[in-house]
Amino acid sequence: MFSKILIANRGEIAVRVIRACKEMGISTVAVFSEADRDALHVSLADESYCIGPSPAKKSYLDMAAIVTVAKGCGAQAVHPGYGLLSENAAFAKLCEDHGIRFIGAPCEVMNRMGDKDAARRTMRDAGVPVIPGCDLVATAEEARREAERIGYPLLIKARAGGGGRGIRRVFTPEALEAAFQSAAAEAQSAFGDGALYMEKLLTHVKHIEMQLLCDSFGNVLCLGERDCSMQRKNQKILEESPAVCVSPELRAQLTKATVLAAKTVGYLGAGTIEYLLTQDGHFYFMEMNTRLQVEHPVTEMVTGVDLVKWQIRIACGQELNIRQEDIRIEDHAIECRINAEDTAHDFRPSCGTISMLHVPGGPWVRFDTALYQGYAIPPFYDSMIAKLIVSAHTRAEAIRKMQAALCEMVVEGVEHNAQMHIDLLCDQAFIDGTYTTDYLANRKA
Repeated sequence: MFSKILIANRGEIAVRVIRACKEMGISTVAVFSEADRDALHVSLADESYCIGPSPAKKSYLDMAAIVTVAKGCGAQAVHPGYGLLSENAAFAKLCEDHGIRFIGAPCEVMNRMGDKDAARRTMRDAGVPVIPGCDLVATAEEARREAERIGYPLLIKARAGGGGRGIRRVFTPEALEAAFQSAAAEAQSAFGDGALYMEKLLTHVKHIEMQLLCDSFGNVLCLGERDCSMQRKNQKILEESPAVCVSPELRAQLTKATVLAAKTVGYLGAGTIEYLLTQDGHFYFMEMNTRLQVEHPVTEMVTGVDLVKWQIRIACGQELNIRQEDIRIEDHAIECRINAEDTAHDFRPSCGTISMLHVPGGPWVRFDTALYQGYAIPPFYDSMIAKLIVSAHTRAEAIRKMQAALCEMVVEGVEHNAQMHIDLLCDQAFIDGTYTTDYLANRKA
């Protein structure tokens, strides 16, 4: 087992990884920007090092600085969390080149699956259902020809996309060229890669994802599904497991496809396959996330499997000792992402000092955060400040538990979206589980 791990991230996920390491008896190293000198992960780690100025590009995305710290302090491995460098194959290779284990997917798998177009073709060739569409299109004219074949409405998607960037919905031929140019420019700016492909736009669908753990001995474990259909501008805001819309028969089909996908690419570690599920019960591969997901606690709550600890064990060469038949999802879990944003003014990010903080408690209530009273939220990073997760024996109980926990939670000093979550939990579409990915876009306030 590793004796020292560097956490190449910040915020609640850095705290989450540090907690897992401490429980495993592993020393931790934090890195931080100048804006995060007073951040919680800095004080919780056994060692902490400043790696640059406040902007992420000059600190948390500085691969050379992170590897230099890791080598200097004797860290044997780097855990990238999610976001930032977690799916950066160049960073993973840089770590390995310097004798540091990257706790994540192998470089070649990240390259293969990080290219959304290549991933789509790989899954199609393996027999996993994919959304009707086309491979890369180089020009707007080529896109126009392919669009006529695919049919409208359609999605233009960035090959290197993520976080909802580089995606455009196109409903008419007249709108195609402008959408194509806009998506290419955004993708080039965000990812340094403006390559695009297109898919049929499936409407009124569920966004279902399947959690994986794979070891170096060829074992593949599927830990059930999460319903991530409650989204705002392609960003998930609430997740639950299991999905109301997934029957035992459909779950078996999804599990089979997910295991096939993982074995096809030789996956290693924790990962997620994301699918779109249509109202007639057909599912289609959307993408693979070669990292830990923000919503991983939902799966942990219903399976009892600590995904972060298993990431570390697998990276260290240990074999999975959990069998597929041991995974039985009998309870229900819900996660609400708490964002520092002004919901009354187009979800504008909110910064400030936390003047009052009360964390909700009780059995099967979990609050993942890096907040503390007196902490000043910096303006340089993502607006998510916490994740509130609950579980109960039934979905109805879980909804009531989440409503109670949201009402108990107190975060003063910044605007946040807790009331929005309370309202959503009361919507009939959520109560009966019929909400789809376009629900929020069409919801009347």
